[in-house]
Amino acid sequence: MRLLLSKKKASIKKAFEHIQKQGYVRLLVDGEQCDVAEALELELDKNKKHDVSIIVDRIVVKDGIRSRLFDSIETALKMSEGYVNIDVIGKEMLIFSEHNACPICGFTVGELEPRLFSFNAPFGACEDCDGLGSKLEVDYDLVVPDGTKTLAEGAIEPWNPISSNYYPEMLRQFAEQFRISMDKPFKKLTKRQQDLVLNGADKPFHFHYESDFGRVKDVETVFEGVMTNIKRRYHETNSEFTREQMRKYMTELTCQTCHGSRLNRQALSVKIDGKNIAEVSDYSIFNTFDFFNQVTLPEKEMTIAKPILKEVKDRLDFLINVGLDYLTLSRSAGTLSGGEAQRIRLATQIGSNLSGVLYILDEPSIGLHQRDNDRLIGSLKQMRDLGNTLIVVEHDEDTMNSADYLIDMGPAAGIDGGYVMAAGTPKEVKNNPESLTGQYLSGKKQIEVPKERRLGNGEIISLEGASENNLKDVNVDFKLGTFTAVTGVSGSGKSTLVNTVLKRALAQKLNNNREKPGKFKEITGYNNIEKLINIDQSPIGRTPRSNPATYTSVFDDIRDLFAKTNEAKLRGYQKGRFSFNVKGGRCENCRGDGIIRIEMNFLPDVYVPCEVCHGTRYNSETLEVKYKEKKYF
Repeated sequence: MRLLLSKKKASIKKAFEHIQKQGYVRLLVDGEQCDVAEALELELDKNKKHDVSIIVDRIVVKDGIRSRLFDSIETALKMSEGYVNIDVIGKEMLIFSEHNACPICGFTVGELEPRLFSFNAPFGACEDCDGLGSKLEVDYDLVVPDGTKTLAEGAIEPWNPISSNYYPEMLRQFAEQFRISMDKPFKKLTKRQQDLVLNGADKPFHFHYESDFGRVKDVETVFEGVMTNIKRRYHETNSEFTREQMRKYMTELTCQTCHGSRLNRQALSVKIDGKNIAEVSDYSIFNTFDFFNQVTLPEKEMTIAKPILKEVKDRLDFLINVGLDYLTLSRSAGTLSGGEAQRIRLATQIGSNLSGVLYILDEPSIGLHQRDNDRLIGSLKQMRDLGNTLIVVEHDEDTMNSADYLIDMGPAAGIDGGYVMAAGTPKEVKNNPESLTGQYLSGKKQIEVPKERRLGNGEIISLEGASENNLKDVNVDFKLGTFTAVTGVSGSGKSTLVNTVLKRALAQKLNNNREKPGKFKEITGYNNIEKLINIDQSPIGRTPRSNPATYTSVFDDIRDLFAKTNEAKLRGYQKGRFSFNVKGGRCENCRGDGIIRIEMNFLPDVYVPCEVCHGTRYNSETLEVKYKEKKYF
């Protein structure tokens, strides 16, 4: 048996001289055995890598060689920095390493520790996307929004002439010299021709251009391609305008290195039952629970993993009990509905097993299908049974009927509310004639189901082949001129269908929006509507000072009204004087915010109403102007 050092570079004779001084006699050079003295005479190409191994020892396997074998292996490992080859005569060579590394390619995994499996830590994050799972890349669909157009008709959107004909002329001359038709629809060009236009060519072409200012450019140059050009200009330009223009044709695409897992190669190489952490995280919570229930480990490893597996399964069980079994653990927090996010916090609190705590929940059933209500209510009761108090703001009938104590506020909204109309058990509230909620719970009042339904105007928007996320190549028609509700159990694909696919596809067609829609084949019928308006639950206004009056522009009319009063005219006040966003109208103590911040030592800062304007945001001079004895605030 021979022990061999792993690969070394043999570029100079000094390496062989050093080996000879160490007392070694035999070598393997590129697979051929020779003496060190013979190796010194070899003419080796310095520009190539050579496979050189030192033969440390040759041993016949028999009793009593244990000590010699250990000494020889230890020597070989020291000489080769932890790598050793064992060449068994007549059999395949065995390759070993002291490191957590592949002895063939050198891929190394460091010591396994929790931070290796976190994409929020540099130790575990993908080096290419920094743990984000996506990168800003040039998007083909934005560069070529309409493949039926020809190059002459402007199929390449970013290179359509705006203030200069430089790039369109470059494209025309390149296409002419590389025999690419300018009059054929882009999608009907060959794959190679499309690739040349988008990604460029290695072969140079002759480019001649005369600018409007008389400058002439006549060069042999390489065509870099439209997509390469956009990416280069985005990263290299010092102009914010140019960067903004290039950004229009870029989108967040899945990182091609980690394929969206966010983790580096080392973390993904660690597997349990053949699955790495990213693959397990991509399961639904229900399937993840099933995976950890069935995981098999050797007896010693199972003893170590048992308490960890119990903790994992307990937490997954809590998530299942609050109706979130359809979510994946890798789901981005930004895509969760308010109700889903609240129920995840709820599951965390259940897992903490705290007692003596007062929990306040604001409509936890939002976004939850009625099918899953019982599990949510069961989780709330479980928290109560641990010795906690739960106060839930809720309109859901099942939740109200399950409450131990019910408080009904009313009798109406705004200034007509503010009273406790009824309090007690659900039964007591139902029997209280003062409670509007109780009358609906008891069935005395109800919302009548319409006897007739609108048939619409006969037009439809047809969406074909929607296959984003969990959508299975869905074809669906949306009737126009009707009130259409899209329903289904939580996680069935409603939001993906309507918000990710339909809304974004229509926004592209009607509003020239560049946000990329989810996968679909075709959308038709959008010519039957004039525009798309998306109404969601995002905060209104662009600044913290926005309110319903500023957002709806009703303040414009109110400002006009106060500016026309005799008092305002006498003082010379214009319309802008009645705005808390401009100097002259706003309170300078709080600068129009209505509140001021008080810094507290060792405690969080406190915000209180401004003592000068009392929260009105206006200065005293503005508040002196009245319309029919009413101040403007």
